[in-house]
Amino acid sequence: MQEFVSISVRDPRLHKDDFWRTHVDYEIHLCVSTNSMCFRKKTSSVRRRYSEFVWLRHCLEQNALIIVLPRLPPRNPFFSMRKTEQVFQRMKGLQDFLENVVHTPLLLSDSRLHLFLQSDLSITKIERCALGKTRYTVAEAIQRSVGGCIRLEDKVSCDSDCERSDVSCSC
Repeated sequence: MQEFVSISVRDPRLHKDDFWRTHVDYEIHLCVSTNSMCFRKKTSSVRRRYSEFVWLRHCLEQNALIIVLPRLPPRNPFFSMRKTEQVFQRMKGLQDFLENVVHTPLLLSDSRLHLFLQSDLSITKIERCALGKTRYTVAEAIQRSVGGCIRLEDKVSCDSDCERSDVSCSC
């Protein structure tokens, strides 16, 4: 049975950082149709912002020197949530990027990719976890990541700089 991976980028949300600065994040919904050897969960939903996609692409580029990585949509200093076509084009570009990445077997060996797609850890925590510098493994982070906290047997390690939106998943 062939594995089918569906990934979508949707539900852009505007966040106000301070009086002058805002950012947009997007829901990444991943759905795997079979018992995947590559993905820990059949379904997952996380929120990521554009700068985190840039970080992911840079990480993948370091590991995949022989592969030409797909491009991200260009950074636009005048990006506006009010311009629906602009929002749609960015979401489509981010989704195309992720679809190409998850269908490239060599890239699937990077644990940072899996943490990016299936945990709500911050980028800093993803880096630390991938390097083995946390009290939890990559698998534990993905399996037990809820609301920014990794729940282990008798320990809780919270990541206060990330958020999780509980979204019902259906393939």
